[in-house]
Amino acid sequence: MAKVRVGVIGAGSWALASHLPNLMKHDDLEFVGVSRKGPEILEKIAKQYGFKVASEDYRDVLNAGIDICVVGSPTGLHHEHAKAALEAGAHVMCEKPVTIDPADAWDIDKIAKKVGKELIISFGWNYMPMMREAKELMEKYGIGELEHLTIHMSSATRELLSNTGAYPDADPDALPDQKTWTDPKLSGGGYGQAQLSHALGMGLWLTEARAKSAFALMSAPMNAPVEMHDAIAYRFDNGAIGAVSGGSAHTPAHKAYHALELRAIGSDGQILVDLERAAVWLYYKGENIRLDLDDDAGFYNCEGPIDALVAAGKGQKFKNYSPGELGARTVEALDIVYRSAASGKLEHRL
Repeated sequence: MAKVRVGVIGAGSWALASHLPNLMKHDDLEFVGVSRKGPEILEKIAKQYGFKVASEDYRDVLNAGIDICVVGSPTGLHHEHAKAALEAGAHVMCEKPVTIDPADAWDIDKIAKKVGKELIISFGWNYMPMMREAKELMEKYGIGELEHLTIHMSSATRELLSNTGAYPDADPDALPDQKTWTDPKLSGGGYGQAQLSHALGMGLWLTEARAKSAFALMSAPMNAPVEMHDAIAYRFDNGAIGAVSGGSAHTPAHKAYHALELRAIGSDGQILVDLERAAVWLYYKGENIRLDLDDDAGFYNCEGPIDALVAAGKGQKFKNYSPGELGARTVEALDIVYRSAASGKLEHRL
């Protein structure tokens, strides 16, 4: 069987720290092409992983012929890069948030379905055993009709979003350009885009909710160019309401640099998911179900989306726990938030 041909568009810090090492765990891949800015680091990556093509022009990667593609470029470029890769015949794993504009996110979801290729968003938590079991509980029992949803997240992004340092997990050999995170034209915003995209990708997946409207407050201490803290009130399509908050924590605050907790209340029950404390509890019509989890069960990794991408390239059966439509619903939820923070008013989904 021919090896699966791999292309990478945007080999930045997280791609080097996570995506490429996870790809290397598969011994039946051919590293065909890689693209990023900076000829010196590009050459180093090409030699380290054996890429045949290394270019600052992503089109050279696509023209080399690939079966799967990792899109790890800045968010503002995701639509262009993912669209081109899908239309070139590759299955795509795209970094989150998928895009800045919801219309762009729905567009690449539509294109993926049209060309018959998988679009996988890098919501790593959705693939971890703890979260898959939580999803199975929701599918087996559920909580009835969603009535109320709360999500809180904090992570070590103070230095990153204030342009005073890097993210703790950043690859030291390829520290990201600060504007990747703090130029709204490239990032779309601050903590909401960088981190709450993860939380929403998990919460909207578990509950199948879709944001209808929101009122948001944001703050940017430390003279940060983008917001470091978010406080959001949501209304969802079915009439349920919710509160989502996120804050840039201090680096030593968490073992895994993340605190992420979700509570959803429905007409017949409720569910708690706490990643920092490794807890999943579901109550349904008088029945209490608690998962027996190791202390580090919620420790983040992004191996699952890469494994799914490789499976797609091999034509194997797999579950896409982070499809394009989920990515688009997440972008919608964030778009409402940023428009509300800017206007000071309740805003609605476009």
